[in-house]
Amino acid sequence: MARSANAKPPWLKVRLPGSPRYHDIKKRARQLRLATVCEEARCPNIGECWGGGTATFMVMGDTCTRGCRFCSVKTAKNPAALDPEEPRNVAMAIQEMDLDYVVITSVDRDDVDDGGASHFAACIRQTKLHAPKTKIEVLIPDFAGHIGHLLTVVEAGAEVVAHNVETVERLTYPVRDRKAGYRQSLDVLGNIKIIDPDTMTKSSIMVGLGESPDEVLTTMQHLRDVGCDFLTIGQYLKPTKKHLDLVEYVRPEQFAAYEEQGLQMGFKYVASGPLVRSSYKAGEFFISKYLDRQTA
Repeated sequence: MARSANAKPPWLKVRLPGSPRYHDIKKRARQLRLATVCEEARCPNIGECWGGGTATFMVMGDTCTRGCRFCSVKTAKNPAALDPEEPRNVAMAIQEMDLDYVVITSVDRDDVDDGGASHFAACIRQTKLHAPKTKIEVLIPDFAGHIGHLLTVVEAGAEVVAHNVETVERLTYPVRDRKAGYRQSLDVLGNIKIIDPDTMTKSSIMVGLGESPDEVLTTMQHLRDVGCDFLTIGQYLKPTKKHLDLVEYVRPEQFAAYEEQGLQMGFKYVASGPLVRSSYKAGEFFISKYLDRQTA
């Protein structure tokens, strides 16, 4: 059973961040002029992840060319130019933080010729150069469905390439920007496997937007049909009054059911819970260990 969207339920309460490692990561990100999705997206797990040495870097600036109604990242038609030093800066930060597993994501940059694909590839190559022991996950935009741009990213050699469908097909609009698309996102994930069947893929679904459990299960099956390996499911939380309204708080037992059903469908890992986000420390730990076993 879901819970109506009134007062925040007790299972969504988190401790304020404050560990020494949290402050170290925050300070270093400032020094290198790096944006983190942990801050920009107001992630509730920032204390747990940064305190445990996991961070998600957001490249290509902090301003998106799309206006998804669930997202707190600022938007503009023509953001600032890409920083050519950013790939190396990100790699050096990862090296200094001695991370075992890192997530690199981005805003959408429809204003850039290749959607930022070559910038992503540079971030991957620089990280492999300066932090060769670090496993890399990239959470990418759809590149407007351009398979050549996707090829540029996949060939750079990240261990995991993720792209989020975000919600069930019926709610794609108004949840996502009109430049995005449910089927287009499925095609991105499917095309990654066509380009390189050995690359692990990952996606994420938000719940609490008015979807039914059956719709969530259908979306999960659609993801499995295109070979998606890893899945995260989390509670949508309205960032500000201007954003899409929350319909309901989904109870922990429903998240547990989604996790069990996802594993039965064949996902290699499912992280499903109220505070789970697409970049999630516990999930990244599991995926890292999974990759270790595959190469042993």
